[in-house]
Amino acid sequence: MADKKDSMSVNEAGRKGGEATAASHDKEFYQDIGSKGGQASGGNFKNDPERAAQAGRKGGQNSGGNFANDREKASEAGRKGGQHSGGGHNS
Repeated sequence: MADKKDSMSVNEAGRKGGEATAASHDKEFYQDIGSKGGQASGGNFKNDPERAAQAGRKGGQNSGGNFANDREKASEAGRKGGQHSGGGHNS
């Protein structure tokens, strides 16, 4: 086992590796791999509208923006929306 004083932390090793990699590649390289990663991530809903809809439903349920159990919150949001729309009735 290595001596504690001779070993480096995981953070330090990662930083040194990142610096070495950055020194050997240009901005275009990182833009290219970033673009490819985004396309292949499976998180892109562009080609899967059903998956996007499902994610939207889940997000709405978990966001605290769901008015199903809070009529007062729903009423307040409706009033604010009406005020900002420029139409509707005055309260």
